[in-house]
Amino acid sequence: MILYLIAVGRVRDTGLRAVCEDYARRARRTVRLEIHEVAEAGRRGGTVAAARRLETERLIATAPEAAFRVALTRRGETLSSLEFAERVRTWRENARDVALLVGGAFGLDPALVDQCDERLALSALTLPHDVARLVLLEQLYRACTILRGEPYHKAERS
Repeated sequence: MILYLIAVGRVRDTGLRAVCEDYARRARRTVRLEIHEVAEAGRRGGTVAAARRLETERLIATAPEAAFRVALTRRGETLSSLEFAERVRTWRENARDVALLVGGAFGLDPALVDQCDERLALSALTLPHDVARLVLLEQLYRACTILRGEPYHKAERS
């Protein structure tokens, strides 16, 4: 299984980008992870809906066609870190590539969210898209350490 993190926009802040790269490097010790960034649409005289549609086209074009698609959205299912680790285990056991889709400043197009196989929330809070990416990468790394029985995750394990 390959995990594809496909995100709208790039992380512009160099410090934040370095932390994202560090968690990606750590996660890659135990899972095949590819990160792809698609260009933001911006508004340039258009509407938010038009921007989302353009970004959706770019996300879909980048995601492998047969991948299990997971939309990261506030309206998705909220999981604990342990539950997320179990979800990663399930994805791995199914041996199907997984595409984690992260929207840009305007979020994901609702039509894309509806088309995805699964919807997950990182938080009920609204997060900037680059912070959402950082949280997702940290949680992927955390899930990997939980599944390997490593001591990174300090909370009680059930």
